[in-house]
Amino acid sequence: MDLHFLDAPPTDTERAAVDAVLGPPESGWDGGERQASDLRFAHGGHAARGRRDLLLPALHAVNDRVGWISREALDYICRRLTLPPAEAYGVASFYAMFAMERRPRRVVHVCTDIACAAAGSDRLCAAMTERAGAAGSADPDAGLVWHESPCLGLCERAPAALTIEAGDPPAYSVAAPAEAADLLDAPADTGTRDGDGAAPAAPASANGHRRPRTTTFSPAPLPGPAPEPDAGTAVPQSGDPGLILLRRVGVVDPESLDDYRSHGGYAALREALRLGPSGVIREVSDSGLVGRGGAAFPTGRKWEATARRPETPRYIVCNADESEPGTFKDRVLMEGDPFSVIEAMTIAGYANGAATGYLYIRGEYPRALSRLENAIARARDRGLLGTDILGSGFDFDIEIRRGAGAYICGEETAIFNSIEGRRGEPRSKPPFPVERGLFGRPTAINNVETLVNVLPIVLMGGPAYAGIGTGRSTGPKLFCVSGSVRRPGVYEVPFGATLRELLTLAGGAGPAPLRAVLLGGAAGGFVRADELDIPLTFEGAREAGATLGSGVVLVLDDTVDLAAILVRIAAFFRDESCGQCVPCRVGTVRQEEALQRLSLGTGPRRTDLALLREVGAAMRDASICGLGQTAWNAVESAIDRLGVFGPEETTLKEVR
Repeated sequence: MDLHFLDAPPTDTERAAVDAVLGPPESGWDGGERQASDLRFAHGGHAARGRRDLLLPALHAVNDRVGWISREALDYICRRLTLPPAEAYGVASFYAMFAMERRPRRVVHVCTDIACAAAGSDRLCAAMTERAGAAGSADPDAGLVWHESPCLGLCERAPAALTIEAGDPPAYSVAAPAEAADLLDAPADTGTRDGDGAAPAAPASANGHRRPRTTTFSPAPLPGPAPEPDAGTAVPQSGDPGLILLRRVGVVDPESLDDYRSHGGYAALREALRLGPSGVIREVSDSGLVGRGGAAFPTGRKWEATARRPETPRYIVCNADESEPGTFKDRVLMEGDPFSVIEAMTIAGYANGAATGYLYIRGEYPRALSRLENAIARARDRGLLGTDILGSGFDFDIEIRRGAGAYICGEETAIFNSIEGRRGEPRSKPPFPVERGLFGRPTAINNVETLVNVLPIVLMGGPAYAGIGTGRSTGPKLFCVSGSVRRPGVYEVPFGATLRELLTLAGGAGPAPLRAVLLGGAAGGFVRADELDIPLTFEGAREAGATLGSGVVLVLDDTVDLAAILVRIAAFFRDESCGQCVPCRVGTVRQEEALQRLSLGTGPRRTDLALLREVGAAMRDASICGLGQTAWNAVESAIDRLGVFGPEETTLKEVR
């Protein structure tokens, strides 16, 4: 494509969307009207390039307003930021939620990942195909287009769907469990490029079939049934006085700062200011807190290394790009207790000597985004963010950056690239984020669950917190239980509880016999039905040859086609690989091909099993980041522990 559209103006709607993010242009050189003075000199280019981190918000603004990003709109963004069009196109085309070709304003994302696949998303997709055509195929002037989507983080109510309708502001609707009739019952829109004249969506149908739990929310909800309780419905333990991390979810009004403070909110920040930065880090270190995203790196050590760096400014990044299939705990925290996330980030900023924090949230979480934006605004209004917080002389503020559908951006250095306005590709390490992270400065990055754990640590003290759980796995842990259980949802248990105890808490398995449990998500591994006494600790899972990962507990009964689940996992990693390194880029494709042949019985079984082992070992040993390094984990455990494709009788070398 021609990437130089110097004479192609954007529409008024596209221009307004970009200017709402970047402000009005200052001269003809950055997209404004050409004046006589512009022909004599140019200025401001360095300042414009210094705002490259606004590229992702600008792309979102156009995509949200119009429904797709035209070449003219992209060129206008490039003028405003003085970026080469080829670079901006490379960024925009990297993200699955952005469209670079004209499409209907209404887009339906139907989850087909492992939890939804086990719950019958194939039937939902078949119904959508019958009534709306194949996924991704639609006339731009049609009423809507639908896509198969990776995990939407609604696994406890699978199968799930997210509907987004472009406009000012855009409209969102979540349906879970979803049915095709409810997703399609809407009038066609005009499909015009500038988005003018689009008709509103119609309410969900009421033709007698089972109505899904459809929730609508700001900034502009699609018409539909009244919203049901949201985050609280995902926490079956809601109201339990023994909870620590989930004690406010489903209890407080998530949009009320006063309600949050009446339930102990901001007491931890006041105590942190009393302890001082080094005192906070000492308590976090004494607590034994480790990262809850899967890597389990000691949080105190990370904070201490960041705080000791001489370079400034330093940054705090909250990794809210919760994209691991089967994971939804961070969504529940952000939707049900958003002020706790903001308070925890503020404490992290204080301890690490950072004045700015970035909260990177996945684009498929519009409700959580709305709740967090409200929490930040309310905190600023009350002097809990901004300058001189609580009269302490400490300045700290938070900016939100919204992802756009890229699993790889859950990797810590890929987040940095995404925030900086680059393709979300991982960086080689070292240097590590505590040395050179966001914008090349020392950065402490933690996920939502890890940060929220800091609040009880500060209040009860590190040693008291370390008394919860086991010696090497301290504190409470959130587990995302979904699949064939009677009460799916997020459960909080102390480290050391067994898998059997967790499933009992969730009401036990469904009526069909239990076949296997997937621990840790697509990057985790399977355990058998006779291995439920595994202790849910990092060391216990490791000794059992499994992993806790991000806390996924997907229960599968014997009605589920495990071979199809493995193919879906392989397809997920193939789709989500950034393609930067050969072992992952090629290996994920070869893995999917071999699994397809094995599931269909069309190839030499022994050869394909041996090939899978060689490819898996190459990905694990040579991939740049955790995506390629873990892409073989679940497949390996299914072959070795579950015997999905039968016994192996030879190796690839012997076959050759």
